Amino acid sequence: MSTHKPGFIAAGAVLTSAAVLYSCTTAKVETATPESKRAINSQAEAMVNEGRDIFRFDTFGSENFWVNTRLHDAIAGEKNGGVGPGVSPNDALKLGLKVDLQKTPKALLPLLQAGKIDLNDPSNTLALLKADMVVGVKGFFDAEGKRLRAIGITCALCHSTVDDSLKEGIGGRLDGWPNRDLNIGAIVASAPDLSAFTKLLGVDDATVRKVLRSWGPGKYDAELNADGKAFRPDGKPAATLNPAAYGLAGVNNHTWTGGWGTVTYWNAYVAVTQMHGQGNFFDPRLDDAKRFPVAARSGMGHTRAQGEDKVTSKLAPLHFYQLSLPTPKPLPGSFDKAGAERGAGIFNGKARCASCHVPPLFTEPGWNLHTAQEIGIDDFQAQRSPDGRYRTAPLRALWDMKKSHKGGFYHDGRFATLMDVVNHYDQHFGLRLSQAEKADLIEYLKSL
Repeated sequence: MSTHKPGFIAAGAVLTSAAVLYSCTTAKVETATPESKRAINSQAEAMVNEGRDIFRFDTFGSENFWVNTRLHDAIAGEKNGGVGPGVSPNDALKLGLKVDLQKTPKALLPLLQAGKIDLNDPSNTLALLKADMVVGVKGFFDAEGKRLRAIGITCALCHSTVDDSLKEGIGGRLDGWPNRDLNIGAIVASAPDLSAFTKLLGVDDATVRKVLRSWGPGKYDAELNADGKAFRPDGKPAATLNPAAYGLAGVNNHTWTGGWGTVTYWNAYVAVTQMHGQGNFFDPRLDDAKRFPVAARSGMGHTRAQGEDKVTSKLAPLHFYQLSLPTPKPLPGSFDKAGAERGAGIFNGKARCASCHVPPLFTEPGWNLHTAQEIGIDDFQAQRSPDGRYRTAPLRALWDMKKSHKGGFYHDGRFATLMDVVNHYDQHFGLRLSQAEKADLIEYLKSL
């Protein structure tokens, strides 16, 4: 006769079943077939490659708009079939344009390296354009390849720079890094015909050129053709700093005033309404004539491509490539390791930075927006967006003041240094950080 009691038998069975179930749910199970894994990997690789080409070289048909401004004639100069003195390579570099050394033809490379190319001759700017060496600008030439007949622009114009490996402004591409040297306003202001802008904004030519020239290096106003507000209440230009396009994976809202939308929304907005590419764009929020009088009048939120849509099909690979762009890692010696380790505790503790800059995204997951009152600044730029709030900027490459954060911090560069930022929040939130704590916090920020 068995001495086992039914209760023990049942309990043992349950435990055995639980153990089996546990082992099944925790064991690594390969659910994808080799074929599906190959297909996924192949798709990802294809998307990155296509997106890279779009980011670097696709003009979205913007040349059809810019040709009417005759900007290409100003670049070429009278001696090369255009108007005026022309733009030499040195002039272009002073305007913040960059030259991609990796695109240099083999015959031209040793001459460029040896300094034997005349960088004061506008005809050599045309040669650089022919070779696709000018980052973000694509030249279109006549059938003989001699006369520049139009120029188009790409995403890389504002969101790429170079590593200056040959000389300042000439080197290898750095995709996703903001070009904080680019004086886009001065470049556009050099175009002979700005009638497209005068008609849109309802002002004269002199006013348009004054506004464009007020922006300065590294800044652009992507809302001017929506609300017509060229200057802030304090009289300073309303243009904002070019943001980085790297380190955006997992980040919801993209722009400084994030209520506009996601990264891919902004790609569509910029490609169609700023670069003036040939595509469709829809946003009925821009019908609000009180907030966006220029956009409401022009129907900007209901833009339809005139002919082929050269934008929409490219948004997916472009977005995929941008999300693949990594944040630049700190260079050796760019921060103090011991100070950074202490600063991490301050960031997550006393300074309360992590309440908004949530690691590892260093912005909030979800709707990462705040009112101007919450962060202690004016609301001018925030009120230019549909949501009326500022985005919690993801903390990226704060160690780099030579390129990524040249021109300062915040949307308009109002804080010249990280210490200025820390002091602002220390005062606004009453944190009472000591100087040593501030210094350690900054070392941590530079380590991100």
